[in-house]
Amino acid sequence: MLVTISPPARIGGTVSAPPSKSMAHRAVLCSALAKGTSHIENLEFSKDISATLAAAGQLCARVESGPADVLVEGLGHFRPVFGPVDCCESGSTLRFLIPLASLTGQSITFVGRGRLMERPQSVYETLYREQNLHFEQANGQLTVAGSLRSGEYTLAGNVSSQFISGLLFALPLLAGDSTLHLIPPVESRSYIEMTRAAQAAFGVTSHWLDDTTLCIPGGQQYHPRDYIVEGDYSQAAFLAVLGAVKGGITLTGLAAETLQGDAAILDILRRCGAKFTQTEAGLVFEQAPLHGVDIDLADCPDLGPVLMVLGLLCEGTTVIRNAERLRIKESDRIAAMEAELRACGGVLSSEGGTITVQGCKPQLHAPEAPLSGHNDHRVVMSLTVLALTADIPLAINEAEAVQKSWPHFFDALKPLGVEVHYAG
Repeated sequence: MLVTISPPARIGGTVSAPPSKSMAHRAVLCSALAKGTSHIENLEFSKDISATLAAAGQLCARVESGPADVLVEGLGHFRPVFGPVDCCESGSTLRFLIPLASLTGQSITFVGRGRLMERPQSVYETLYREQNLHFEQANGQLTVAGSLRSGEYTLAGNVSSQFISGLLFALPLLAGDSTLHLIPPVESRSYIEMTRAAQAAFGVTSHWLDDTTLCIPGGQQYHPRDYIVEGDYSQAAFLAVLGAVKGGITLTGLAAETLQGDAAILDILRRCGAKFTQTEAGLVFEQAPLHGVDIDLADCPDLGPVLMVLGLLCEGTTVIRNAERLRIKESDRIAAMEAELRACGGVLSSEGGTITVQGCKPQLHAPEAPLSGHNDHRVVMSLTVLALTADIPLAINEAEAVQKSWPHFFDALKPLGVEVHYAG
């Protein structure tokens, strides 16, 4: 799908952040593992969340979806699985479910779309080999068989937190206690804490022995409950950058107290000189001159693409560090954003996981050819923010990629006066 973003003469209005995709994944899985019915409210049925709901229904639950909520009836056991579990393009779905699949007593095959089955799973592969369990990744699918054992686990702390969360979901259900030893540095700690918080809400606990050691008691059970998903700072970041540059925007739906690592967007914007205040109505943004800063993405990698856009709009130089994981997402997000931003006159470079962006707003322009969305939702949304903040009409291909995380992204912009034209 090709969309053309037409910046209005003036942007302004109120827009609400969508529900947190990260917390929704976790709440759905916890409710599916509980015996009984849970009511999960404030859901956005993106492709990623739909994949987790479908997988939960295939493995251990009955699922009944409403307009923005879902009833999840956990069976209290794993049902026979016929056919592969389709994770679509959701890395969270796949990595959260692999350890749980090892508790089913069955051979489970996972499939996916896009680059999902190319993304590295070596952390799990090593653990499975160490326990003499079956783990095979080939021909666009991944198959596991055999039961994980409780005990001592050692993982690098700078791998994707999805591997750590996957073990956290499964290990409490084993009879014995387990310990996760994380080799420093421990990155994306906020995502680990989000998993632990969701589990605690459903009656399953773990605790830190020290900064790098997690103790997980065995023999636990998940318990059903009602749960409201909080607003998503990861998605709100696109609106926050827009508000910081243009002003006149009120952003609602975000909890002031949150475990989400992507809430760092507010501190980053403050350091750039952004002006905004927290009111009863929400976060109110005023227009202000912005300047480049040094940014560490270790705990908030999903902010990378939109921060590259922000860097172009700031005076001076923006340096984004610890961005290596952007290269193994739905696209190589560093290469993808570099290509599209340069096509618009952007000046930026990268070496490994360090990205350097030069402020160059006056020279930004719309290229003759449409930009590529690289089949990546965060690339598409970041390029949309570029069009609106640089006041240039942009055509973006593969815009349907937003369905992965925020299906109503373009509709959410309409109250701000933004016109979106669709073709194809």
